[in-house]
Amino acid sequence: MKEITSIQNSYIKNLLKLQEKSRERKKQGLFLIEGKREISLAIAANYEFENILFLENFISEDEILHLFNQNVNRTVISKEIYQKLAYRDSTEGIIAVVKTKSFTLDTVHFKNENPLILVTEGVEKPGNIGALLRTADAANIDAVFIANPKTDLYNSNIIRSSVGCVFTNQIAIGTSEEIIAFLKEKNINIFATTLQNSNEYHQEKYTKPTAIVVGTEATGLSEIWREKATQNINIPMQGKIDSMNVSVAAAIVIFEAKRQREFKM
Repeated sequence: MKEITSIQNSYIKNLLKLQEKSRERKKQGLFLIEGKREISLAIAANYEFENILFLENFISEDEILHLFNQNVNRTVISKEIYQKLAYRDSTEGIIAVVKTKSFTLDTVHFKNENPLILVTEGVEKPGNIGALLRTADAANIDAVFIANPKTDLYNSNIIRSSVGCVFTNQIAIGTSEEIIAFLKEKNINIFATTLQNSNEYHQEKYTKPTAIVVGTEATGLSEIWREKATQNINIPMQGKIDSMNVSVAAAIVIFEAKRQREFKM
């Protein structure tokens, strides 16, 4: 077991690059996870761990070995290093260095013939992506497709705001064109949330293979989704504004689809 106490250590400097820069995460195929819950979810998702950094005053070596149920590379770090690497204010004393996974469409496998999928296009804010992944997990849907991503999924804010649901969902990333082609090939109905040429969401049936597509709050979905959708849908607003948070909108339609499937409408 190693020990690192200097913030100037070359390994620590590299981890700071991973924490801060998407291009470094992509280049090195590594990212950081902070916290026991998130690490536990990544273990369950069969992620490969390169190293575990920890504060001896907060978590013991035996706890780490019990968490992983196997021997893993471990490094004791100083409080100064931990505070520099940690994203959250709360302290659990453990950070993992983890190998990234591929999120290509050809890795997707549905457990049944009637999948329910969430598609999000061009969502920029990591907090919104995290909330969407949390919603998808809460509804236990079959997959989340991210079209034209603006950030990588291993952004620390996405991991934090999703409370680790980046590890619990089946996820695929591609262009809008690639995802539409995939959905069409699999005969999955596409319901695009948009104001243009749309029906109110509760008027539609989602009991067959279904993809619910949401876009950004600022610009909505691109034209290709509106044109290729099986049906455009909207959530009628009853106040003075004409839109709501994207994760809230996704949750409304997803749980309506779950309700219909439960009662087999």
